[in-house]
Amino acid sequence: MPALACCVDAAVFPPGYAIAGDSSLPAPEAFSGVPPATNITPSVLDHSPWSPSLSASLYKIDGWGVPYFSVNSSGNISVRPHGAETLHHQEIDLMKVVKKASEPKSSGGLGLQFPLIVRFPDVLRHRVESLQAAFDFAIHSQGYDSHYQGVYPVKCNQDRFVVEDIVEFGSPFRFGLEAGSKPELLLAMSCLCKGNPEAFLICNGYKDSEYISLALIARKLHLNTVIVIEQEEELDLVIENSRKLSVRPVIGVRAKLRTKHSGHFGATSGERGKFGLTTTQILRLVSKLEQVGMLDCLQLLHFHIGSQIPSTLLLADGVGEAAQIYCELVRLGAGLQVIDIGGGLGIDYDGSRSSDSDISVGYGLEEYAATVVQSIRYACDRKFVNHPVICSESGRAIVSHHSVLIFEAVSATASSTPTISSLGPGLQYLVDGLTDEARMDYRNLTAAAVRGEYETCLLYADQLKQRCIQQFKEGSVGLEHLASVDGLCDFVAKAIGMSESVRTYHVNLSLFTSIPDFWAIEQLFPIVPIHRLDQRPGVRGILSDLTCDSDGKVDKFIGGESSLPLHELGGEEGGHGGGGYYLGMFLGGAYEEALGGLHNLFGGPSVVRVSQSDGPHSFAVTRAVPGPSCGDVLRAMQHEPELMFEALKHRAEECGGHEDEMACAELARGLARSFHNMPYLITAASCATANNNFYYYCNDDNNNNSAAVGEEEQWSYCCA
Repeated sequence: MPALACCVDAAVFPPGYAIAGDSSLPAPEAFSGVPPATNITPSVLDHSPWSPSLSASLYKIDGWGVPYFSVNSSGNISVRPHGAETLHHQEIDLMKVVKKASEPKSSGGLGLQFPLIVRFPDVLRHRVESLQAAFDFAIHSQGYDSHYQGVYPVKCNQDRFVVEDIVEFGSPFRFGLEAGSKPELLLAMSCLCKGNPEAFLICNGYKDSEYISLALIARKLHLNTVIVIEQEEELDLVIENSRKLSVRPVIGVRAKLRTKHSGHFGATSGERGKFGLTTTQILRLVSKLEQVGMLDCLQLLHFHIGSQIPSTLLLADGVGEAAQIYCELVRLGAGLQVIDIGGGLGIDYDGSRSSDSDISVGYGLEEYAATVVQSIRYACDRKFVNHPVICSESGRAIVSHHSVLIFEAVSATASSTPTISSLGPGLQYLVDGLTDEARMDYRNLTAAAVRGEYETCLLYADQLKQRCIQQFKEGSVGLEHLASVDGLCDFVAKAIGMSESVRTYHVNLSLFTSIPDFWAIEQLFPIVPIHRLDQRPGVRGILSDLTCDSDGKVDKFIGGESSLPLHELGGEEGGHGGGGYYLGMFLGGAYEEALGGLHNLFGGPSVVRVSQSDGPHSFAVTRAVPGPSCGDVLRAMQHEPELMFEALKHRAEECGGHEDEMACAELARGLARSFHNMPYLITAASCATANNNFYYYCNDDNNNNSAAVGEEEQWSYCCA
């Protein structure tokens, strides 16, 4: 740590320069002694050797990443698509996927622009199989007399291929779907036509007559549909519509438990929860069903105590309460066969395995399943009730791991330790413009420097700065003086080690579109560089997105950190072309895509699906979809891009006159290109990709790029 000698230099003025007022300010000496401990991260200062394993520890990948993510010997994030059973040659280097997706088509790539979502369906398969295996083991080991069959709540991620994959992978286990709205019900019905006929189609959420009719039609189509009553009045609609359609319904009821999840995600639990019926309402429902001869139709009890259940203690409490309600309904004559424990199976976002955090849980799949099975078995055995089928709606735990959001850091705020010579010309005549109070602060700062009193130095430096800011606002200090004072105070803080520079990394991303839960509920996700992990990160930074919004930044990270260890941009190993620096947000496969909006009209990312294969790179891209264009997002907000283009083209022709038709045509093509490109930045690292992927406005009969734009030409897509 350098000694604080700045004030010595600061007091040196050009020959003959006269200081107004008291010119006898002491020339301080350099600090002696050892500065206090600083808050600078050891990784920034330490020069010992670095390794991928140290990066895995630094970014806690060994915690939240297990068993799907690790750091390979090249310093890149490695994906283990089959979890712990993944063989070494089956691991997928994430940077190779990024390179394949982003390189130009002319170079064998896919020509996709960032940001990019990479989906791993093999991870989805492993999550479904692991959940089933955990319950199968618990059921077998505890002598439970029924079975488990889960459902996936499509609200977590409604992407067609995600839902279809889950239905396919879950078919051997009778894995079904849960829907909470009419569109979700339609997609669930369609997908389950190819699923196991015993798979449940659970119909949750508020329902009108149309929703209920649609669910009953699903039953006529031989889908194993259960209509869960969330509000008392829904039962009348079920009875009425089932008679009209001549369908014997299967009915479930959602119980509003007393058990309360106290975390952020527990708002739907407890007696004042949003959904479900109280015990009094449930008894009225039983009575009404008995009156109309449909009590045998009541076959499922459902409850939900909130997402991210933190501990098995809370889980056992809620499941135990629900199991008692189940047994009582059986006693009253209901035809119950299934207990649906809802969602709540949490994932460990920060690797801490803590039960005291909204972003972690204190258990694993096996412990979760064992707790559920034990709680239900205990209650049923005491009341001599047959063990029910166990159903769960574990969406977050199924889809979170399979999706990785990749984005690029395009620039960073400069960070250099100021020197006296770099602080500007104002430093040489700094004292001349100070007020008496500010001159006293300067004198005290100098004296504290001589005595080696570091905290006192900071105090007087801050007072000096604040006084000068006030003088600047009053117009009595110039910009050069203010800059000199700012630089001097920064130098003092850095020289004694009490200030760590945190840079702002500008990333090619919309936080509101791709990580909306961070903005809305301060949900934290693991964010790490996906490469260069064999190098020591030399700086700390926060992430600032492209939006014109002060909330568009990530300044909170897992582990309670307010900044993230990062590498310098550029360099020989910075990425292809030497300039790309890529970060990944992990465990965001649930909710983020569905919740993302069109803030600043930034659309969704490009998407690739990657499956493990025995090829040379261990993977194959099975699907690639470019992100929405500017035209697409404008159209989503009721604008008409084709008409907008025509208006702009007409204006270009008016402004250009008729002397230079080629120039007007080129201008029109540039405008069309803007409508067809994604809203995100085309960076230097992806410039070749963008050029390879431009679309132009051109004549259907003449696709050369220099053709003039005529009156009869139509909006068309033509690759350059």
